[in-house]
Amino acid sequence: MQKNNIKGCFILTFASLIWGLAFVVQNDASNLISPFAFNSSRSLLGALVIFIFLFVKSKLRHEKIFKNDKSYIKSTVIGGIVCGIFLAFSVNFQQLGISVYPDNCAAEARAGFITALYVILVPIVSITLKKKTPPIVWLAVMIALLGIYYLCLSQGLSGIYLGDILMLFCALSCTIHILFVDKFGGIIDGPLLSFVQFLVCGIISGVISVIFEPQTTIQNIYSALPQILYMGILSSGLAYTLQIIGQRYAEPAVASIFMSLESVFASLGGWIIMGNKLSPRELLGCALVFVAIIIAQIPEFFKKTAN
Repeated sequence: MQKNNIKGCFILTFASLIWGLAFVVQNDASNLISPFAFNSSRSLLGALVIFIFLFVKSKLRHEKIFKNDKSYIKSTVIGGIVCGIFLAFSVNFQQLGISVYPDNCAAEARAGFITALYVILVPIVSITLKKKTPPIVWLAVMIALLGIYYLCLSQGLSGIYLGDILMLFCALSCTIHILFVDKFGGIIDGPLLSFVQFLVCGIISGVISVIFEPQTTIQNIYSALPQILYMGILSSGLAYTLQIIGQRYAEPAVASIFMSLESVFASLGGWIIMGNKLSPRELLGCALVFVAIIIAQIPEFFKKTAN
């Protein structure tokens, strides 16, 4: 069991690396293509990649992709649409935020750590669903707020960027998205739910792009093709598959901790690849947010250990 847990952690770490470096890719893409057009392209490509996975799996197992069950199909459609809507909010707030960060402000690190606050927001928002929130989570919240202070507010209100605010909206959207995935994921096949939500997200982003981004051309899409391929094939298709495989081996609490490494890889990627350096105060802020993320996982870790 321990070997399997270690194997799962390695797999999930690789998935987190892909997601973390995605922030660098997104920042690069923001200079080449408008946000909604980018998210539409990457989401539709991600849906295609996952559909190919579903098709191959159905052939190998000699089963249909869609079950002949009206109730199941209805749940898949409703769940996919709801999750797709909040996924669209998440990815578009994120891409808009990255695109408006000023140069040389370590956008990848700030975006990665603020987005990762969903790990803390999930149990807090769960209170509205009448779920108990362990006291230690509130400690994590206070540490996270202190981290955000050093990351974004240590220089006063002038240190807050519009991108930071949009990232907070992204984190909140991610929170709601995770809660709906939890709701529908128990009754719908994971990859199938992901396919529908990426399809819905791609369509929503595409419609908004057509209306509000008339400046987008085929040339813009072509110029950002490497970034779109990375986000669609690796970040959406491969990393999602790795997450499914990794969670088969690793305990859920352990898995969530390793998946939260995404924010660390985002910061490292921005520093090594883009040359964006964080100030000592910003580094302290990132460290505090990451500590808060780990602390927020402790109740689930001990719950699984006890079981």
